[in-house]
Formats: sequence, C-alpha cells, structure tokens
Amino acid sequence: MRQREAGTETATGYDDSGGRLWRLARQLPAALFALGIVLELATPRDVAISAPFAAAPLAAAAVLSLWGTVLTSVLASSATILFAFFHDTGSTVEAEARSVTNLTVSALAVGVNYVLRRSGSRLASARGVAEAVQLAVLPAPPSHVGDLAVATRYRAAQAETRVGGDFYAAEETPYGVRLLLGDVRGKGLDSVAAVVLLVGVFREAAEQEETLSDVAARLDRALRREGRRQPGTAGLEGFSTAVLVEISAPSGSPAASGSTAPAASGSTAGGGPARGEGSVLRLVNRGHPAPLLLHRGNASPLEPTVPALPLGMSDLGSWPEHIDEFPFPRGAQLLLYTDGLSEARDSDGDFYDPIERLSNSYFAHPEELLETVLIDVAAHTGGRSVDDLALLAVAHDSSTP
Repeated sequence: MRQREAGTETATGYDDSGGRLWRLARQLPAALFALGIVLELATPRDVAISAPFAAAPLAAAAVLSLWGTVLTSVLASSATILFAFFHDTGSTVEAEARSVTNLTVSALAVGVNYVLRRSGSRLASARGVAEAVQLAVLPAPPSHVGDLAVATRYRAAQAETRVGGDFYAAEETPYGVRLLLGDVRGKGLDSVAAVVLLVGVFREAAEQEETLSDVAARLDRALRREGRRQPGTAGLEGFSTAVLVEISAPSGSPAASGSTAPAASGSTAGGGPARGEGSVLRLVNRGHPAPLLLHRGNASPLEPTVPALPLGMSDLGSWPEHIDEFPFPRGAQLLLYTDGLSEARDSDGDFYDPIERLSNSYFAHPEELLETVLIDVAAHTGGRSVDDLALLAVAHDSSTP
C-alpha cells in the first residue's frame, strides 16, 4: 500500500521530537550537578564554582518528580557545602554565603515542584473528565457495522476541552447501514448540547424511518425545536451541516434479497453496482462538504445533485428532499469529513485539498486511510488546529465474501 512520507510522525499528527526533547530535559539536573563537580576539580582552589549546583535543583523542579527534586537539592547543597569548607581556599564568610544561597534555592525548587505537580494533577483530572464527557457524547462506532469496516477520528480545536461541534454516528438498520457526520455551528462546550441532541435523534430515527429524507426531516425538526426552547437561540443561530449516508446490503446477498428497504428517489450517478460486486450509496447532503469515494487510485467527490440548506434552517423555505445514489464497489472506501479538513491551511494560507492529496493512493483498511490523512494534514498545517475535525471512513470488510 502506498502512503505519503510521514517521517516519524504519529497518528496524532505530531512527530516524536517532543518526546526526545523531554527525555533530554530530564537529564539536565544530573548534567548540571556533574558539570559543577568537574569545574570545581578543574579550576584553581581559590576559584569557587557554585552556579551549576544552584541551577540543578531549579532544573529538577521543572522536569522531575517531587522526590527527584528533593534528591537533587540534597546532593547539590551537600556538594556546595563540602567543596566550600574542604576544597576551596576562600574565606569562611564566602563559603557560608554560598552554602546558604544554595540551600535557599533548593528549598524554593522543592516548593515550586510541589506547586507544579499539584497543578498538573488538577489539569490531568480535568482532561480525564473531558475525555469521559466526549465518550458519553460521541462514542466511537464499532469497528464493524454490518458487512462494513468502520474507522473514526476526532480532533477538537480546543484541545483543553477535547469536545467540539463535529459529530458522527453509524447504525445498522433494517434499511442498511446508515451513517451521519456533521458540524454544529460553533465549537467547544457551547456546541455539545446540539451534538447530543442530533446523535440521539439520529440513532432513533435511523432505525424507524424508511428513507433518509425522513431521517433528515426528524433531525431538522429536533434542531429547530431545541432552538426555540433555548433562550437567545433561534433561527440561524442553531444550524448544523450534515451528510447522511445509507449503504445497502451487497447486491445478490441474502440481506439484499430479503431487505424491506424502499427504493430511494433521486438521481443515480453512474448506475447501480453489478450483482455481487458491491453496494449502493444513498446520500442526503445538507450543506456539508461532499464525501469522497476512493477507488482504484481515484478520489471522487460525491456532490449533491440539488444543493440543500443545513439542518435547522428549513424555516427559510421548504423543498423536496433529494436522495442521490452512487455505486459502492468492493475495494472502494468512503471518506466523510468536516470542514476542519478541507479548510486546514498551511503557512502560506493554502487550503488542504483532500482530493489532490488522496488521489493515486491506496489503503488496505479505513484505519490506514484515516491515519494517513491525519499525518498528512498535520504536516500541511505544521501541527496547528483552528477548527474541529471529524473523519469517518467505511469499506466493505475484506473478510466477508
């Protein structure tokens, strides 16, 4: 499988240079302590060297544990006192002054380390709560839904909250596997309530409604109803772009022959798949970036035939919901993404183009696809994130006949 060069970057989009720097920083207190000893022994006895011994505890306060800082402080203070009284030939007053200075700095270093560790513990606790909230609000779909392999990734723009306004869901229903991916207006904690609402309504509607049009209508009504209930939030203030996908059972399979799903209305792009070769994609796009179909090195956007307004904006006008159909052959992968991907910019202000970047690329599994996308977009932006980013990729499970 061909992937783009990513150096030593990880799936989070950042390389391991930060980890190497941290490991080197943890060696700094010991290096300063050793430097102090070497300088004391290498210089004349009438020249006192105490700066490295004073700096070692301060360095330890920033990078070591509390007990590591205490140990460094004890060693540095002991070395200063021993050299001052048993090695250097300066006056007793100077020796005492250096010793008191180093003891004072060591005590301050221990205090600073204690405060830093307490603050770090509270921050870690807050992040743990945020992660639990995200899992409750946006649980990851299972790795397999029906005969499909599924992969998801989420990156919030506000890293300290780890929760944003992008969302996704996947449900196996009597009508096929149904997917939802969208982007609520705004980001951060302010958009969490709308995400909870839309994901919850989708899970119920996907099981009950016969067509994607009906599912989209349920989502729209729920969002508008919630907008009217929230003080100061109405009309255009509470909308969400979204794309809904229905993937039928593979043609010729028992599930397809026994399916009760009605035929979807709308245009068919390129005709349905041949028997036994794949499935049919049905899409309803409510103002969202078009999904990408990756097949045989081509990345093709599945643009809606009739553009539609985002969810929550139907008060501006009503129109018949349009469902587009596309073939979904085996070996193909479908990528749904939010505008955090297509609007990611590099240092020159150029947008990330997923069509160009993913063309002529081949991926064995949706997980591999999303890993590569995250690494590539991080390389494009230099690791900066200004908007939430959600990715959902599906493909026929290669282990199923």
